[in-house]
Amino acid sequence: MANKSNSPKRILLRILLYIVVVIVCIVTLYPYFAMFCTALKNRAEIFSMNGTILPITAVWSNFIDVWHRAPMANYMLNSLMIAGGSTIIAMLCGIPAAYALARMKFKGQTIFLGFVIVSQMFAPVVLLIGIYKVMSILSLTDSIIGLIFINAAFNQAFTIWLLRGTFIGISVEMEQAATIDGCNRLQGMTKVLLPVAAPGIVTTLIFIFINAWNEYTVALCLISTSEREPLTVGINVFNGYNMIEWQYLFAASLFAIVPVVILFMGIEKNLVSGLASGGVKG
Repeated sequence: MANKSNSPKRILLRILLYIVVVIVCIVTLYPYFAMFCTALKNRAEIFSMNGTILPITAVWSNFIDVWHRAPMANYMLNSLMIAGGSTIIAMLCGIPAAYALARMKFKGQTIFLGFVIVSQMFAPVVLLIGIYKVMSILSLTDSIIGLIFINAAFNQAFTIWLLRGTFIGISVEMEQAATIDGCNRLQGMTKVLLPVAAPGIVTTLIFIFINAWNEYTVALCLISTSEREPLTVGINVFNGYNMIEWQYLFAASLFAIVPVVILFMGIEKNLVSGLASGGVKG
């Protein structure tokens, strides 16, 4: 067995695998590295014909100046309210719907599930005209509340689909045992099912939050006042008509990435188990 595991063929395959992993990491991380290096340059160096990737003199003050040149704190607060609000609404509506699809049988269930899957294929930009018309009727075109509802709606199908797979993967006998102990269906769901499904729920929650945090197109079209702009739209203040301030634009973009990175680092273990439990069930 030892000779077989250390055979030249296996060693070659392992080396090729490592090479592929390294290449994928370089391709994935290089844009962020280039952003970071550009954020440390001054304007003259960025537009120099003899410039290099690495900054000649690192201008760390760019990361401080960006907060004075734009209301970054307000942009981040708006993004936090939009992402947090849409995540709460999507989860409050998605958990009962996913539970019903996983535990109950009713007419039209297959059609409804197919509709849920198909609805994930539509990008917000495809329905932008209709979204703007509806928001205009509801007087929510220049409103954070409007963006919360829109992001919650577009993440609802994904929420139901992933949580349904998670709930199906949990044994029904656990809830039946709780019923024997005197729990009703609601208590069985809240006290038994949801704690066991925590990895899938956390994974779904994080994906919804990140999708809402990164949303750009709808917010760009609906928000007309800078005070209500989320971070993805607000940083365009550095994209001027005559001059793009790349150092500030990339510095602000890196600040927008930080919350997403922190979330992924915090739920890494739950992410893998949550995707495994929710994404492979029929």
